[in-house]
Amino acid sequence: MDLPNLATTLVVPYGLPPKDMAPDLIRSLQAPSLATLLSRNTNHAAHGFEPDTRLLPHEAWLAHALGLAGDPATAPAAPFAPAVMRGYGLAPAAGHWFVFHPVHVIVGTHLMMPDLRTVRVGEDEARALFDAARPLFDEPGMELVYGDAHTWFLRADGWTDLATASPDAATGDNLHPWMPRGSAARDFRRLLNEVQMLWHAHPVNEGRKQAVNSFWLWAGGTAPQAPQGVLATAAAPAWLNALAAPELRDATAVQWLAQQGPHRTAVAGHLVAAGIAEDWGRWLQGMQQLEDQWFAPLLAALRGGQVANARLVLTNRLGWTDTATTKLALHKFWRPQHLKNLLT
Repeated sequence: MDLPNLATTLVVPYGLPPKDMAPDLIRSLQAPSLATLLSRNTNHAAHGFEPDTRLLPHEAWLAHALGLAGDPATAPAAPFAPAVMRGYGLAPAAGHWFVFHPVHVIVGTHLMMPDLRTVRVGEDEARALFDAARPLFDEPGMELVYGDAHTWFLRADGWTDLATASPDAATGDNLHPWMPRGSAARDFRRLLNEVQMLWHAHPVNEGRKQAVNSFWLWAGGTAPQAPQGVLATAAAPAWLNALAAPELRDATAVQWLAQQGPHRTAVAGHLVAAGIAEDWGRWLQGMQQLEDQWFAPLLAALRGGQVANARLVLTNRLGWTDTATTKLALHKFWRPQHLKNLLT
């Protein structure tokens, strides 16, 4: 699947409601700008995604769009770690790097990881946990590097075949199927157990309601290339913000649309937490915010000629839709404006 050479692309993770809820949610949604962009299109296509893929569709799509991975439909991958490091001002040494998140894991009948967005860790706390754990990774070909309180990096040259899952793919589910696989999985589990035992008794966790008692590893890669195009982010986690230019992190639509370049992409993550939690009341609120702050400005820029063409990539856990339109297509008055293209 080749990505069309369209100048302006807005990616909305969880912008597609689940099939069983979609009719009721669409009836409740007031989004005329989105309806216009979806209805008066030049092209609309839907793509499936296997539910047991160890990534979410928007993660695989973005890695491909940034030139970091192959086709999301046939070879989904997300080797983001070296590019994310550069976004933190770090220069990754030669080797294989992963994104490393300190996390809270709930221990019950099975292990479960809550949404990382809900875990609050201060810089002093994170630094103390990092300093305690770093000696455990002091081996040839390994190095633990600090990014911020929620985002660290691990070099593990012997773990190049380790198949990992993104935290958002695993959140809220039994963690066992999502744990790393491969020939290095045993070494990973050994280090994981050592870190868990160390942090369990660490003073930082005394009195915390959500102990930082484990870590999540993913996004491994060695690719030296920098991301392609101009990326803006809004309501995004820190690792994703790091892939955007500093001036386009937590950007507005106006800031994004003012940028020049052959490929101009924004990821608006307003719906991810609600989608993962299946909180559809909050999802509707997030869609209304996107209508006002992103869809309406994008439609206005298209009508005003600031944008030659616009592309919407909307996803859920089971796939994504890709809708393109132009200023000329907006004049297809015989096409009713509706949200039926949210039905997949």
